[in-house]
This record gives sequence, structure tokens and C-alpha cells, in this order.
Amino acid sequence: MSFSLPDLPYAHDALAPYMSRETLEYHHDKHHAAYVNTGNTLLKGSEWEGKSLEEIVKGSYGKNQALFNNAGQHYNHTHFWKWMKPGGGGDKLPGALEKAIVADLGSVAKMKEDFVQAGVTQFGSGWAWLAVKDGKIIVTKTPNGESPLVHGAVPILGADVWEHSYYIDYRNRRPDYLKAFLESMVNWDYVAELYAAASK
Repeated sequence: MSFSLPDLPYAHDALAPYMSRETLEYHHDKHHAAYVNTGNTLLKGSEWEGKSLEEIVKGSYGKNQALFNNAGQHYNHTHFWKWMKPGGGGDKLPGALEKAIVADLGSVAKMKEDFVQAGVTQFGSGWAWLAVKDGKIIVTKTPNGESPLVHGAVPILGADVWEHSYYIDYRNRRPDYLKAFLESMVNWDYVAELYAAASK
């Protein structure tokens, strides 16, 4: 199964002013496209050719670093675009998701605080996550192209903290970017959908 670049689910300027057209043009049209193209080249003739993206990510982890880097980032970004929507974010979470967050993490406010902290303290490039592990929602972080998928968990929300994700709009203010992500961009309906699937 070769990789293909998904279309953005909204216009390039739909997330402005929190994420600019310029950021999305670089991030989606160039960075994500490069992971897809390089990943396809590395996939050819490998033992993972013809497998699903999740199988490629899990299978190449720790075995084929170059393929994993590109497949991992393709997986992360394919979800990342759907984790955002115009007019997203804030505190209006679908009921079941909110209930689980309160039960597992204390409150929605505490979850947001921990999520920003995870993203801010990820040294260098990486991701901040909400994931489901052993039936509970956790906040975690990973370096580079890794995701909770390779650590026995199911990602339900991820924020890209590579500099190309925010530097055009926020320069070095990573905390401001993460706050804007949670307050103004997150597609909580998609998070709830992934949570429901992970909880089955």
C-alpha cells in the first residue's frame, strides 16, 4: 500500500490567524509531501510493501529507521490535519470524551495544562499526545516521528512541535502555539471518534 498525500480537510487559510496559510503551505504541501515521497521510495522492495500504514509504522520501528521516520511522520500528519478545524478548540467536548478525561486526568483544564507541558518539555522535535493505554487516557510526548502507536497505546490527539509547525506564526513561542492549538483549533469531535474506537 503506497503512501499518498491527503488533501487538507479545509482551505489553507481556514485556521488563520492561529495557523497561517503560509504555515500550511509549507507544512502540508512541502513537509508532508516529502515524507510521502521519501516513504514510498523506501517502501519499495521492503518487507512491509503492501502492508497498512499502521503495520508499516509498527513493523519498521527499531528495524528500519529511515522508513520508520517517514512512515511515522506520514501517519502522524494524516491525523494532524484532521485534529484541527476552523473554529475548533475550547472546552465544549463531546460528553463521553469529557467524562473520560475528567475520570483519567482530573479535569479538562488539567489535561490542557499537562498537554501544553508535554509539548513544551519535548526537547527538540517531536509531538505532544493524548492517547489511550490500558483503557485509560494518558498525556505523553515522543521525539521526532514516534507516536504512542509504537509504545502500546492508541493516539487520539497529537500536536506537532517540530519548528516547521509553528515557527512562521509564533517564532520561538512554543507554549503560545500549543495554547492556541487547544483553545482555537482542536477538532474535539474527531478526538471523540478516535477515543470511541480505541475504547472498544
